[in-house]
Amino acid sequence: MRLRARIVSLAAVAVIAVGVTACAPAAGKDSPRPPAKQAAIAPTHPPASPSRPSPSVSPAIQVTGAPGGVKAKGAVLADAATGQVLWGRGLDTERPMASVTKVMTALLVLQGGNLGQEIRVPKAAFDYAWKYGGETASLRPGDQLTAQQLLAALLLPSGADAAYTLANAYGSGMTAFVARMNATAARMGMAHTHFTSPDGLPYPTETATYSTPSDLLTLGLAAMRYPAFRSIVDLRFYHLPKGHGHHQYWWDNTDGLIGSYSGAMGIKTGYTDVAKHCLLFEAARKGRTLIGVVLGSPTTGVNAGAQDAEKMLNWGFQLHPRAPVPG
Repeated sequence: MRLRARIVSLAAVAVIAVGVTACAPAAGKDSPRPPAKQAAIAPTHPPASPSRPSPSVSPAIQVTGAPGGVKAKGAVLADAATGQVLWGRGLDTERPMASVTKVMTALLVLQGGNLGQEIRVPKAAFDYAWKYGGETASLRPGDQLTAQQLLAALLLPSGADAAYTLANAYGSGMTAFVARMNATAARMGMAHTHFTSPDGLPYPTETATYSTPSDLLTLGLAAMRYPAFRSIVDLRFYHLPKGHGHHQYWWDNTDGLIGSYSGAMGIKTGYTDVAKHCLLFEAARKGRTLIGVVLGSPTTGVNAGAQDAEKMLNWGFQLHPRAPVPG
């Protein structure tokens, strides 16, 4: 089962231009809170950015020491601008990744484009999430939401019902969509990744959907090149008022770094009894952006994955931007 989202006060909401309420992550004590941001519609093929490497991972450089106290079984930390790996553990060891899977689902939707199209939520989406015990965005069958709104339902509360709805709309059915997920992973060089669902639920077995820290780093770098994706995953919560064709919705971000770690920008949580706590994360401070993954953080609390990520980020931000390789 997924971890339940936090309860957030309505008084904290900031209204954005399109009538959808979204709250940006709280900044650290040493910086003011940025204004809430409207999720932008990304082009089918996002423009190349000099601050974003192509979605591939560079070899690790040798640096003195390692982040202390990280309990995750698999982990990696890299410079998001270059893809340079700073530290890792079990980089190519395959492990279940739980709902981090949904990042690939989002990537295929972004590649498909047309985020403004309205999609009807099928009753089968509710039945699917109920059958497999997945976390939901409490989508109401028959409601019509845009693909972009469904991405928020997918990525913030980690809705399996949103994953089902998007997979059927963008893949001509669940089976075809999952096949596209695996084909896309292969094209991206994610040789140690396999998907059996668009959400990471543990079926047909607990380990049927799996990946590695290195592969998920590649996936994170690719997804964060889309403005629409970035503008969703760094929100603390998202409020969609009742409108024509749909009910009101309120989705809280399950990422424990958002609102608590200065500079945190996402990306996606995951949890099952076997996968334990998983997190694909990114944060920026003083002009540097770091991206990383933790897989299999032991269940010591609701935010165990975020606690491991924080230790890694604190260590990484203390490094010199171009750490020398010892001779």
